[in-house]
Amino acid sequence: MSKVSRFAVALFLALAATPAAAQEGWPVRTVRLVVPSSPGGGTDLYARFLAQGLTEGLKQQFIVDNRPGASGNIGAEIAARAAPDGYTFFVSASPALIMNQSLYRNLPYNAERDFIPVARGVSSPLVFASHPSVPVKTLPALVALGKREPGKLTHGSAGAGSALNLVVKMLEEATGARFVHVPYKGIAPALQALLSGEIAFVASDIGAILPHIRSGRVLALAVTEQTPQLPGVPTLAAAGYPNIQASASFMVVAPAGTPSAIVQRLNAEIARVMKSPATRERLEGQGFIPKFDTPDEFAAGLRRERQMWGDVIRRNKITAD
Repeated sequence: MSKVSRFAVALFLALAATPAAAQEGWPVRTVRLVVPSSPGGGTDLYARFLAQGLTEGLKQQFIVDNRPGASGNIGAEIAARAAPDGYTFFVSASPALIMNQSLYRNLPYNAERDFIPVARGVSSPLVFASHPSVPVKTLPALVALGKREPGKLTHGSAGAGSALNLVVKMLEEATGARFVHVPYKGIAPALQALLSGEIAFVASDIGAILPHIRSGRVLALAVTEQTPQLPGVPTLAAAGYPNIQASASFMVVAPAGTPSAIVQRLNAEIARVMKSPATRERLEGQGFIPKFDTPDEFAAGLRRERQMWGDVIRRNKITAD
């Protein structure tokens, strides 16, 4: 073999080995976690817990990049178009990855095609909570008022078709009550509207609303599943609505094309972070329930949820365009 041929073979082997070597050493620089909501909501809280744990464990900086708006679509598009090199991930609640496919006719991304599932992360019970000025103390009383005076009570959410909106739609379907939906650009501004009395009630992930319940500024009426953070608050089943089952999920996905080795590594690192006693205590203190799905298990769960929430959206003819 000539010197030129030997050099060409050596160069080919070196180039072929480069991606594997880069993946093995990942991460070698700052990693961005795109969050499609404002600071202060459940997704942001989870992303910041995660960023701290991953930074400490992997010895590289993980930063949160908040890109709120359009029910998560702005942040999702940014993440979907990012280079699939393991240095941008998308940390999102359900809408951008599950509901928006059924809500929008012309999304600038396809949640199933443009992202690779990495980790479920955590789930969070949903809490129905009202402003003290509303003359009710229980969820059945709220429902009764919504039936007696349909269209009088307003509820806020993180956007049309969010889990926080759809669980109220499920309550309306089950009871015949009618409420007025007021969408906001994230749960944080919706909670500010609740605190000021601009809206009557919300269904919120527990992490975002728990401080306001503890301070007495809002009243917890019911929770979708029992949680030690709200021991005296009845579940939906105990309140008389056993068929309404919903929770908020905060998930991590990668741009399509991200190497499988990096996806698997990050899945394992997220599990490690959430199993550490300090982080787990902080997560559970906010009402988050850690999940330890593999990427394949997470992908299967996403398919089921897209079907379930899509059915609710279609039955109620909800659109966001």
